[in-house]
Amino acid sequence: MDENAEDPRPLPPREPGPFDCCGNECGEACVWTIYRQLQRRHERELDAWLLRQLDADDQG
Repeated sequence: MDENAEDPRPLPPREPGPFDCCGNECGEACVWTIYRQLQRRHERELDAWLLRQLDADDQG
């Protein structure tokens, strides 16, 4: 599976650091809630990217 500049592999989100969370239970605005949402989105984007790479391999 070769990566190309036109379709780079999606990068995972940066995990919050030890002092990024204020500890005030911010709900939807909590850095950990946002991080988990970004992780799920990254997993979907990575799955789609991997399928594109497999399709490209089959065509090439």
